[in-house]
Amino acid sequence: MMKELPATVFVIDDDEAIRDSLRLLLKSVGLPVRTCASAQEFLPVYDPRQPGCLVVDIRMPGMSGLELQQQLNLQGATIPLIFITGHGDIPMAVEAMQHGAFDFLQKPFRDQDLLDRVQRALERDRTMRTQLKATDQIRARFDSLTPREREVLDLVTAGKPNKVMAGDLGVSQRTVEIHRARVMEKMQAGSLAQLVRMIIDLGQTSSP
Repeated sequence: MMKELPATVFVIDDDEAIRDSLRLLLKSVGLPVRTCASAQEFLPVYDPRQPGCLVVDIRMPGMSGLELQQQLNLQGATIPLIFITGHGDIPMAVEAMQHGAFDFLQKPFRDQDLLDRVQRALERDRTMRTQLKATDQIRARFDSLTPREREVLDLVTAGKPNKVMAGDLGVSQRTVEIHRARVMEKMQAGSLAQLVRMIIDLGQTSSP
């Protein structure tokens, strides 16, 4: 089992003075920090399993903050992004929010405003990772079901009684009861309501 990585704040800015000041600020409140001078420098070293958040300048040479966001979205990275923007960057910041950015800060900003946003972003990341881990576990349980057990699962979650299910599947009621018990056991569901909730959650996170 891989050891849980510590939550890290990644600061990505082409201005060395800003990188250094943000690194010192974040380290002063005990947060692990890693700085990069460009999006191109960050992407090869980023591990999607790494919890944390990004503080990114929206305007950078080579690859902008928005282009970095697009690349991370294509990789399925859920890490929250906080954009640092200049006065003329508000339309870009709005576009970034529409594409899933966590927040943005307009320069000049107060240190405490950044720290508050970083703490909220880290909390969002923890919540998201917990949800994804739970969904991955449910998906693994679902994948362990046999085709017949999945048929039974569909009928159970549709509210069909055992007798009707037996008729639909052309098997005895006792066979349905055995399959139903196996489904509940494999899915680790303590009740029908819990089973239905699992299937709804899987459906919400699955591609159509």
